[in-house]
Amino acid sequence: MRLALDEARACLDTGDVPVGAVVLDRSGAVVALGRNEREARQDPTAHAEVLALRAAAAVTGDWHLSEHTLVVTLEPCPMCAGAILAARVPRVVFAAWDPKAGASGSVYDISRDRRLPHRSEVLGGVLEQESAALLDAFFAARR
Repeated sequence: MRLALDEARACLDTGDVPVGAVVLDRSGAVVALGRNEREARQDPTAHAEVLALRAAAAVTGDWHLSEHTLVVTLEPCPMCAGAILAARVPRVVFAAWDPKAGASGSVYDISRDRRLPHRSEVLGGVLEQESAALLDAFFAARR
């Protein structure tokens, strides 16, 4: 999670919401990194999770990431939760809960919805205070 937080901090240079993501293989080795780049790329889909999943697929040569874990600093939104399930990622670990758009247990629970063909195990709240403080400071500076 600390590596994901480092990725999130790197967003501050671009004006993007500070969210970072890391994809790990089954042994815990880092496969790929991602950070929010919506502002930098002017791309509404350039969320940290999506970019990390794309990078992991490129590194592994396979979009099936069924042996991987995604670590992210903020609870995935509905789009990202869908991308996680599409990539068949079995485990998601995140820091801060997102009470406005979270889709892994707070507002929605897409990641564990039994009506869908794939689900992910979800663990939230890992280094939650550190991630929440980073997000709070980012938004406070813009108000």
